[in-house]
Amino acid sequence: MIRVALVGSGKIGEMICDLLISSGDYELTLIDASQTQLDRLADCKLLNKVCMNIESPESLAEVLQGHYAVLSASPYFLTKTIVRAAVLAGVHYLDLTEDVRSTELVRELAQTAETAFIPQCGLAPGFISIVANSMCDKFDELDTVRLRVGALPRYPTNSLTYNLTWSTDGVINEYCEPCESIIDYKKVLVPALAQREEFSLDGITYESFNTSGGLGSLSESLAGKVRNLSYQTIRYPGHRDIMKTLLDDLRLSERRDLLKDILEFAVPATFQDVVFIFVTVSGKKNGMLLQDTYANKVYGRETGGVERAAIQITTASAICAMLDLLREGSLPQHGFIRQEQVRLEKFLANRFGKNYVQHTQ
Repeated sequence: MIRVALVGSGKIGEMICDLLISSGDYELTLIDASQTQLDRLADCKLLNKVCMNIESPESLAEVLQGHYAVLSASPYFLTKTIVRAAVLAGVHYLDLTEDVRSTELVRELAQTAETAFIPQCGLAPGFISIVANSMCDKFDELDTVRLRVGALPRYPTNSLTYNLTWSTDGVINEYCEPCESIIDYKKVLVPALAQREEFSLDGITYESFNTSGGLGSLSESLAGKVRNLSYQTIRYPGHRDIMKTLLDDLRLSERRDLLKDILEFAVPATFQDVVFIFVTVSGKKNGMLLQDTYANKVYGRETGGVERAAIQITTASAICAMLDLLREGSLPQHGFIRQEQVRLEKFLANRFGKNYVQHTQ
């Protein structure tokens, strides 16, 4: 039995608990500042609940002693405290953050660590980088790589055409922070919400636009190899313009707590969602310019008698798969580990990674 700690018992954390405990291979210590949140999860012999505020790395490190790894399903601004606690406790570290600056600290601390540090283990960043890198390996010469991902309500009813299915803090952060891209072989930062595009899939029109963090470390892995590399979030048409009004014109990008309160007060959550994963790679094979495309949809569904959102299923399955791969020795056991170091075939063969296989087209 492997002892693992998980910080955060929100929507994603709850799904991670379900996957790991139901596997029968993991004993979980669930840490959250809210006793109410912890009480939402049913008690079982493989689950130990700890209610505490993450105030310092030292206090958290005491709880982490004796564990194999700590997983973070917390807001991005807690990443720095949790990763420092992992260093002090000498445990492996995995997170879901899309925040670029937090990941820079993870990379720095990993340089001298004796355990593995694996950030960005979710859908995007995360699985999307594994897909893109595996596709790139099939080309002799790369030209353009486009990554497009979105978690959308299946039945939108408001003017935002959006429901809350993931961390509100995370959504706001990726709508505000600069976005990494490669343009004409040069790594550049481009503004969030810019470079809007439209495309159709299965007869439905969508828009996509720049958001921060989705590339993970892929821009480093492909630096000097690809002419153009970009990541965009998929939404229904009109969403981007409303968010630009809120963030730019009304300057709510400077008052993120207020925007979070507004969104969580007025925009309902939903479990009836769909996750789109859309990657195109163009380049040369045997001297011919070709394009390859990966398109996948994952729908929210009932698992273990509980209704789960697609973003819960995909995000939680990804970090659980990475934990499994680390435990079985398929990943390096120390230092900074990039998502794209994992082969797509290996990921999809994993018992948790298989949650993506059923919907591959």
